[in-house]
Amino acid sequence: MTSRHLHRLLLFTSLFCLFSGSRLAFSQEITLADSLMATEDTLFRELNEVVITATRVPERIIDIPFSVVRLNYSNYQYDRKIGANNMLSSVPGLFLQSRYGNHDVRFSIRGFGSRSNSGIRGIRILLDDIPESEPDGQTRIEAIDFNSIGRIEIVKGNASSLYTNAPGGVANFINDIEFRRSSIVQFNQFGSFGLRKNGVKAAVKTDKYRFLTTYSYQNYDGYRAHNNEYWHILNVVLETTPSEHTRLTILGYFVDGMIKLPGSLTKAEFEQDPYQANQRSVDRDEKRITTKGRVGIRYNATFGRNLNNEVEVTAYGTIKYFERTSKLYRIINRYGLGISGKYIHRHHIGTRKNEFLVGADFFSQPARIEYYDNISGQRGDQIIQLTAESIDNTGFYLSDNFEILPDKMFVLLTGRYDRVKYHREEQTLPSRADNRWFHAFTPKLSLNYKILPLLAVYGSFGYSFDSPANNELESPDPSYIFNHDLNPQESQNFEAGIKGKFYHRNTKWFKRVLFEATGFYIIVDNEIVPFEVLSEVYFRNAAKTHRLGTELGGLVEIWENLNFEASYTWSHFRYKNYDALTIEMDSLGNFIEIDRNFAGNIVPSVPAHNLYMALSYAYPIGKHFSLFGKVSYQGISGLWVDDANTDETAPYNLLNGVLGVDMRFGKFNMMLSGGVNNIFDAVYVGFTNTNSADKRFYEAGAPRDYFVSLNLGYTF
Repeated sequence: MTSRHLHRLLLFTSLFCLFSGSRLAFSQEITLADSLMATEDTLFRELNEVVITATRVPERIIDIPFSVVRLNYSNYQYDRKIGANNMLSSVPGLFLQSRYGNHDVRFSIRGFGSRSNSGIRGIRILLDDIPESEPDGQTRIEAIDFNSIGRIEIVKGNASSLYTNAPGGVANFINDIEFRRSSIVQFNQFGSFGLRKNGVKAAVKTDKYRFLTTYSYQNYDGYRAHNNEYWHILNVVLETTPSEHTRLTILGYFVDGMIKLPGSLTKAEFEQDPYQANQRSVDRDEKRITTKGRVGIRYNATFGRNLNNEVEVTAYGTIKYFERTSKLYRIINRYGLGISGKYIHRHHIGTRKNEFLVGADFFSQPARIEYYDNISGQRGDQIIQLTAESIDNTGFYLSDNFEILPDKMFVLLTGRYDRVKYHREEQTLPSRADNRWFHAFTPKLSLNYKILPLLAVYGSFGYSFDSPANNELESPDPSYIFNHDLNPQESQNFEAGIKGKFYHRNTKWFKRVLFEATGFYIIVDNEIVPFEVLSEVYFRNAAKTHRLGTELGGLVEIWENLNFEASYTWSHFRYKNYDALTIEMDSLGNFIEIDRNFAGNIVPSVPAHNLYMALSYAYPIGKHFSLFGKVSYQGISGLWVDDANTDETAPYNLLNGVLGVDMRFGKFNMMLSGGVNNIFDAVYVGFTNTNSADKRFYEAGAPRDYFVSLNLGYTF
């Protein structure tokens, strides 16, 4: 352990002992005048009880000293449910770039995740609290079906003290298991560019059991050439209560599908036809064929005289089969085994509340990779190389939440130790093997002060640790298996904010107001950034980056059922120090090495300004009909395409609209909705292929498209 990590551990231990073992006494209580106390009506109680579980301990949003967001199915039930960007664009601080639909969406929070040119990095993705992220942090979200998801929880900012490889935060997608009655729904969605999604969702509830299963089939031609896809997605959740205070849950999914990849374009190609495919991608028939499944079992129990103890254990296994075509044809077989456990003890220290958590995670994923020649998208007969590899991630974490002022101020201290190990062995002659492992301890200190029952200010300081992903460790030097020059990315994270919810009972106008404002400052050391050599992507450490930003979000109920929602994110991310060797193409098409100094440059693929606004109205017509309408706007400033800041994409503005009607006749239900995205058919760069050596930075966002949805349901 390095001296830096030892210093963090000693500091954390001292603070932990102080907060969990002290018997503090306060001579006076802070009270509020009756005129400032919130009302106890139904809506107040509902707002006050919105709970987030992605923070490892179930807590109300107002009590969490982080920036968090929870979306329920009702927030997006009428929308186009294909990509995560269709549902999550309203979240302040979250920037989504959809590359090929839902299955290669780049998630970026405070710059973390923006370096990934394929999949999601820097943000921990969970499905039903089980990591969908692999042990190295790389994630694809093919298994997430938004017709099955009941709620989405997003923790923004540094979460490395609770999860491995989560410097940008956590996104938890939770299947809709909290239904009250048995039902069956047949859903359909049709749209532009050959979109067709059909499926069925069945929910069964008895005194002891809840069972949910959802099957979806999706077919999409895509808005670019060489971009068609299809997917079969099955999700299953069975929850039972063997006794009053125990719960046993079985969770599983199966995914099978294929997507063809059109590749990135040069600026000249983009200006000629932004929806064409990269000819090299067509010649190689670049595609991804995916078959994967997961089964998990979770046991949860509360016990003790006051039910103040809770234990939860989750075990899961995964099987994944992939075929990838690029320069070579790869076949990847992976299987994984993971287990997570946690213990929560709620008690009092003197007269003050205290909540203690201890937990551990383990996830091991061996793999076998076969390499063949790629002959126009077909696998060659002769195997070129056979590789065996494994990734192991082990982590232990602690948390203590101590009440300083009764029901007013809490201090939360969290810390996690992670060890990530990579092993790779080339089994074809001449055989060789290599190992790399990374470890760190990441503490975080947070404060939450409630000015009013539903108005709180918060702040935090913590460290984060982000080990290189497996694909990022590829060595540009063929004499090595792993890149031994690539080190983990570490950061110091400062955050402060205010969140609040107000409800005015005796007025029709501006009855409800929800808002949150957060400011952050992050110092990143050894930032990992991509670069290309002869069209192959590799990664390196940039020296230091300073990130300063603001996230604003709010919702106002202007009049009954007429809501205005807005979010804005300002990002000022610059390289403080960055000396790098770049490999670029000269005017004759030759690759040359150039020493560059990028100090002062803006971090690519992150917009300085991200604005979202939406106006929605729900209008009930008697007992049987409810109409819904929404108009939304998103404005994104330009994106720099590389570390050298050689080009900035044009800013773009998108206007979307959706209309829906929900009809209920006894136990029968029909929901019909339709909408238009990108109403003015703006042509824009929707994804930037960062640091491309041959200057293929540009991929078009979706043009104007239409969709219509029809859901038919019956409640038993």
